[in-house]
Amino acid sequence: MTSAPAEGTSLGARAALRRALREAPVLLRGFPLTLLLMTVGTGMQIVVPITIQRMVDGEILSTGGVDTGGVLRLGLAALAAITLAAAARRLGLVRVFTASATGLSDLRVGTFRHLHRLSLLHVEGERRGALVSRVTSDISTIQDFMDFGGVAMLLGSLQVVLAVGVMTWYRWQLALLVVLGVLVYGLLLSWFQRILARAHDRVRVRVADSLATVAEAISGLPVVRAYGAEDVTLARVRRALNDQFRAEFRANRLGAFLFSSAELFAGLITGGVIGFGVALGAGRGVSAGALLAFLFLVNLLVEPVQMVVETLDLAQSAGAGMRRILGVLDTPVDVPDPVDGVDLPSGSLDVDLVGVRFRYPTGPDVLTELTLSLPSGTRVAVVGETGSGKTTFAKLVTRLLDPSEGWIIVGGVPLNRVRFRSLRQRVAFVPQEGFLFDSTVGANVRYGRPEATDAEVAEAFADLGLSDWVEQLPAGIDTPVGERGGRLSVGERQLVALVRAWIADPDLLVLDEATSAVDPALEVRLRRAIERLTGGRTSITVAHRLSTAEAADEILVFDRGRLVERGRHGDLLARGGVYAALHADWTTGTRND
Repeated sequence: MTSAPAEGTSLGARAALRRALREAPVLLRGFPLTLLLMTVGTGMQIVVPITIQRMVDGEILSTGGVDTGGVLRLGLAALAAITLAAAARRLGLVRVFTASATGLSDLRVGTFRHLHRLSLLHVEGERRGALVSRVTSDISTIQDFMDFGGVAMLLGSLQVVLAVGVMTWYRWQLALLVVLGVLVYGLLLSWFQRILARAHDRVRVRVADSLATVAEAISGLPVVRAYGAEDVTLARVRRALNDQFRAEFRANRLGAFLFSSAELFAGLITGGVIGFGVALGAGRGVSAGALLAFLFLVNLLVEPVQMVVETLDLAQSAGAGMRRILGVLDTPVDVPDPVDGVDLPSGSLDVDLVGVRFRYPTGPDVLTELTLSLPSGTRVAVVGETGSGKTTFAKLVTRLLDPSEGWIIVGGVPLNRVRFRSLRQRVAFVPQEGFLFDSTVGANVRYGRPEATDAEVAEAFADLGLSDWVEQLPAGIDTPVGERGGRLSVGERQLVALVRAWIADPDLLVLDEATSAVDPALEVRLRRAIERLTGGRTSITVAHRLSTAEAADEILVFDRGRLVERGRHGDLLARGGVYAALHADWTTGTRND
């Protein structure tokens, strides 16, 4: 059974960060050296206020008057420190950005790979735009944070520690005042960030919804125009975008409040230090130079706090994105590739099902107590009413789904013990809709055998008697098919899908409704191609048009999830059962199958 699509996890920010580092360990590659460079760069900044204190107290306000030479020497020392700090921090930033870009690229690829490992039930349970948002916009929010907020937090933490240390060395009373102020402000931020986190979780959900709605509206444009549903579709899109806007507006409003609070905090801390420092006076060790240096240190402390506040908005957005990504990565793979699996034996493959039962997560059994054997080399047709379990049977045999109970055995090997690589090389599935990628005809055929040359692709069309068809295309096998094959008709897309299966040279071929949507002009051509394709190998064809069943070696008749009849066309007609009724309805045209 498949698990429900994961919307996200309840992990906190720290737990989410730890998981991100586990999923993309390259983020920490070379981190000790990066941290050293950042520490050197930040430490050199601390030299500046110390130099200023010495300059003011020892060279400018000294009893002997201003020492110009001393001021110049100290000024050059401060300049050298600033230059070294800039160089070290720049090199550290380059390393941070490189690790961030590489690590998040790995995370994006890993998320995409995991999505491809999930079962059809999971993928079909979510809207396509929402899935796309997991590997695009959700990870982009993390990228934005890592490029700006993550760097600010790393530098800021170092800067705060060093600044507080030097402050304590200057005057512990003033340092205590600053630290208390930071702690109070930090507690307020900790409380407020939970509100902000919930706001950004809602934003990520709304972004995914709007992407899905817009993508659906664009994909369904022909249907929208055909039925004059522009206003209804526009209303759905507007509603989704308005929901996104309201969620983003609330999150941004909270972020603006945080930004303004940082300015207030900086002003209060600075004012408090000046007032307390003047009150202590030189008699208690707070000279003019020391107070001026302390104010520089306060600025070094307040600056990273302000940066953290300003990037907290990015952090919460990144956290929401990370939780949604982890929701995908934490979804168990319910049709796994066996770790210690085996390959299918060579030669034609037989198929056995023993006590197979299957049900979808929300519903009754779709297939019940299915036990049968299909000898190798047999051409099998599967027929039945809509919803009788035909397509589910096809997906089980190709292991796009796993049965809830029972065993499926192909070539003498339990299907769940067969390595995916061997399974996909030896078993081909042609779905009801011949999906094509936005490339050329030849490139789509090569999905069956990526190493095939142009000559081999052309030969595959010739083998199925389709050379004249492909040659009349504008650029032959180099003709672009458009997104989802939109430049070709439904029947033409199915032709390309059959050639793709042919060039893969499978030993077991499963076709799901392969002729159900083909126009009459292509039906004869397609039927001949199928006859050639299924010859000499085990084939299972889910058939709506019962003319396909008439030529099969054996017909399986499904009704309400059960196998109710099996045999050859003539024998089943003579029996006068379910198949005979289906065939009579089909021949008289009372069913539009």
